[in-house]
Amino acid sequence: MKLLAVHPSGLMYTRVFLTLEPLGLELVAGAARAAGHDVRMVDLQVEKPRRLWQEIDQWRPDAVCFGGNYLANMPEIIDTAKAIKARLPACFLFVGGHSASFVADDLLMHGGGTIDCVVKGEGEAAVPLLLRAVADGGDLLSVPGAVSRSGEGPPPRFVESLDTIRPARDLLARRRRYFIGTLDPCASIEFARGCPWDCTFCSAWTFYGRSYRVASPEVIAEELAHIREPGVFIVDDVAFVHAKHGLAIAEAIRRRGIRKQYYLETRGDVLLRNLEVFRAWRDLGLKIMFIGMEAIDDEGLRRFRKRIDLDHNMQALEAARSLGINVAINLIADPSWDRERFETIRRWCLEIPEVVNISVTTPYPGTEIWHTEQRKLTTRDYRLFDIQHAVLPTTLPLPVFYAELVKTQQVLNTKHLGLAAIRQTAGIIGRLLLRGQTNFLRTVWKFNSVFNPALQMADHARPVAYELPLPQASLADRRALYVHKPAGRRGRALDDATERFVDAGRVGVGGG
Repeated sequence: MKLLAVHPSGLMYTRVFLTLEPLGLELVAGAARAAGHDVRMVDLQVEKPRRLWQEIDQWRPDAVCFGGNYLANMPEIIDTAKAIKARLPACFLFVGGHSASFVADDLLMHGGGTIDCVVKGEGEAAVPLLLRAVADGGDLLSVPGAVSRSGEGPPPRFVESLDTIRPARDLLARRRRYFIGTLDPCASIEFARGCPWDCTFCSAWTFYGRSYRVASPEVIAEELAHIREPGVFIVDDVAFVHAKHGLAIAEAIRRRGIRKQYYLETRGDVLLRNLEVFRAWRDLGLKIMFIGMEAIDDEGLRRFRKRIDLDHNMQALEAARSLGINVAINLIADPSWDRERFETIRRWCLEIPEVVNISVTTPYPGTEIWHTEQRKLTTRDYRLFDIQHAVLPTTLPLPVFYAELVKTQQVLNTKHLGLAAIRQTAGIIGRLLLRGQTNFLRTVWKFNSVFNPALQMADHARPVAYELPLPQASLADRRALYVHKPAGRRGRALDDATERFVDAGRVGVGGG
């Protein structure tokens, strides 16, 4: 079969600070190609829509797969599916990905018959089976994770091994457009999949069933050796949870003499526990890490169930400084914040050297707070669920909340991307320009055109064609959150000491 894999356009935040290669869709494309299908890809983050319609009208694929990792992209996916079906009525259209897995029935309803199937769970395991069923005229509901208008198939399955799947990176021609910060250009790679924690605002653990699986160090090193980009983003939800695994990858990379610059995400307590791992990776080229602090007080950390107190987070920042690794941290702005709270946050952020990002509390389908958040949603417009818009009632009038939010973001942006910061990074910018890379430099000028209170207010005034379903009033059984059902301890590739570390402080946790 001819399969066209499509990634939708970028979101508000990604238009400024980063554009990442669609690794998940590349992995699905790789699995489909390994099964014998003819595969092409279009990434609307970096390509014009006309490229998509050229493929539809000239290549005429038998099937089109949409990557639905971001909830805010769902209206675009639905409308594009309808337009493709009008051109190619016989084309089989399906959607997969993280967010799509949590709203599968609603996507089918919104599609009005144009979306033939939604794949829940890991696409690499399901898509080859799905395409075979489509080609042979078989039963879609025999495919694990498949949801169609006639019902739902068996529960989704994991791929048997992360060592057996490879991303089809060669299918994307505009690879120089992918970057994150000063890592320009930047590829992405996966060392481990899943998250063993259970933060209330996150859906990584509910998607993967609190599992944690790893690829073998030699396979990772082999993949890195074939990546052309000088920068690499390690996409693991929490990097180097398992110290031995992180050290083994480092050793495999050293043996091969691979030199890259790395960016990763981790937790403060993981950094403190596994300092020797991060020291080894600093020597390999780890330049910056992202730590989701989420709050600057213990009350906020408890609300998000981060399982780490403020003192340990501050110790983690100091540890990163001692290693010479730059840190970007994330704080979550709650809609209940008033002017005084925003001012407190601004002062705190200016007192520390780290880069600080501010997102907005957003209950997503698949998160615990989607079911337990007592404040009623003020909107169910998919497009506003992008962690940059308020979808819960704000204490301040909404225009004032956005003004304070953007003021805070502007202060932090000036701190790190203002003229003084440009002077400090002039050498980096010069080297990037010599290589023809302008992504990072353009972020300096884009901020005010993207982050604007008037534009955010205008987003709320747009006509709404598709609305999210209403969340359940309560969650009687937390196991109902899971896409992949938890397998308990045997689903996590962690030694006993790390398992105890992860579970330290966990209370009332059921189902995995």
